[in-house]
Formats: sequence, structure tokens, C-alpha cells
Amino acid sequence: MTFRTRFAPSPTGPLHLGHAYSAFLAHDMAQAAGGVFLLRIDDLDRSRSRPEWEEQIYDDLHWLGLTWPTPVLRQSERLPRYREALEILWDQGLLYPCACSRADIRAAASAPQEGAPLHGPDGVVYPGTCRPATPPTGPMPDKPLRLDMARALARLNGPVAFTETGSGPDGETGQITPQDMGATVGDVALARPGMGASYHLSVVLDDADQQVSHVIRGQDLFSATQIHVVLQRLLGLPTPIYHHHRLIRDDTGKRLAKRDDARAIATYRAEGRSPQDIRDMVDL
Repeated sequence: MTFRTRFAPSPTGPLHLGHAYSAFLAHDMAQAAGGVFLLRIDDLDRSRSRPEWEEQIYDDLHWLGLTWPTPVLRQSERLPRYREALEILWDQGLLYPCACSRADIRAAASAPQEGAPLHGPDGVVYPGTCRPATPPTGPMPDKPLRLDMARALARLNGPVAFTETGSGPDGETGQITPQDMGATVGDVALARPGMGASYHLSVVLDDADQQVSHVIRGQDLFSATQIHVVLQRLLGLPTPIYHHHRLIRDDTGKRLAKRDDARAIATYRAEGRSPQDIRDMVDL
């Protein structure tokens, strides 16, 4: 098996030290294995994606010394592929339209009990407000769609495993999808308004179509992997090997965000730092 991995940033702001660490690690692991490092642009969120940020991604990564095959896959050009997969899941009776806003979900998830609603890998766990008793029929509507997790797990008929060569945020070295995912994960959104597909669906299809053998990403996405494995099984796609790595944090222990311009790669470049300086900062 050829080692193939990818780095898939969103062009919604400047790359920071956390991005540099993830890209370096994926690139280094691919080179060590004699494999391939791919760059992919996650630009489904057209309201926030900007051409100038995409160009900055290329500039920063080239400056860091990373190389990749071209042309680069851009998710905004793959909407028909995502809709094709949605149609398959719809025909299997696993999707349903949802009209709930985020505020509706928070309110429904927190009532009648007190305290904050349960959070899962897709945010607040969806309480099933729009979930029908029987699967919808007819043509798939052009509306937000959710995966009926209980029906999906019943169709899989057994545990879903993945191989982890890194670790989760609590030191997990692998995971079996729990049969109570309906409560801990909920009915995740697979089609979002204005985007065509959610992160969960698009990343699964992109990895499969690009023959990615190893997914290297931050520990903040570890809990999402169970969703991705479920989708891979439902769509008959291979499950790659996963390697979740530590996160780069600021002095207070908070995970870096794109709005933290002080740790943007472009800022360090302007200050005269070198790519090796960036490697030293992230302990590589």
C-alpha cells in the first residue's frame, strides 16, 4: 500500500503554527514512507472562503519547504460528487430533512433538564426534533439533511473499528464506535444550506477518491472519526489509518485559532524567521 496523506486547510484566514505543525508532520511522514503528500482546499464555506487566503496557503506552505502534486483538489468543485453520495444515503432511507436552527437545537437539547446540553463531535447533540418515524420517500429535497444515526447503525449491524497510530485527547489509541452514538453523537448534519455538503461527508468522499491511506490531523477531530467510519461503511468506502496528533496551544493552553494573527506563519515570515525556526517552535 502506498502511503498517501493530505493537508486540507480552509481558506478562511491565515495559517498559524498549529497548521504548520500538522502540515510538517504529514509531509514528513509521507516522505519517510516514500509516499505522497497531498494538499486539498476545504472551501465549501463560500461565505467565508477568500481567494487571497487560498493564495496565502500556497505561499506559506511553499515557504515552509513543502511540495505536493498539482492540480490541487478544491472541494467547491466537487458538489456533484457530494450530492451523488447524499442520493445514495437518501435512497437507503438514512436521511431526513431538518428545519431546525442552531438556536432551536440548543433550546430543545437543554429542555426540560437544567444545565448545558450534551456536546458531541458535531456540536450540540441533535435531539431528534425533525426525525420522522419512518424514512421519507420520493425525490431528495434540496434542504438541510441529517443522518438517522440509529437506522445507520442498525444497517451496519455490528461494531465499527478504526486503526489509530497517534492518540486521542485523553490518550486513546483506537476506538470502537459505540452503539449509543444516537445519544453521544446524534443525527449529524450531512447537507448544509449554502454548502452542499457537511465537513463529515465531504472529507470522507475526498479521502476515498484521493486514495488517502493515512489521515493525519489534530486531536480535536478524534471524536469525529467514528462518524467518518460510519459513513465509509454505509457508502462502501475504505477506512484509512488515522493518526491524531497533539495540538499547538498558546501560553494559556488554548488551542490556536485563525484570528490569532500573532502566531500566523505570515507574521513570522515578515519578522525574518526561517522555516527551521517554525519547526523549532512546534518541536519538530
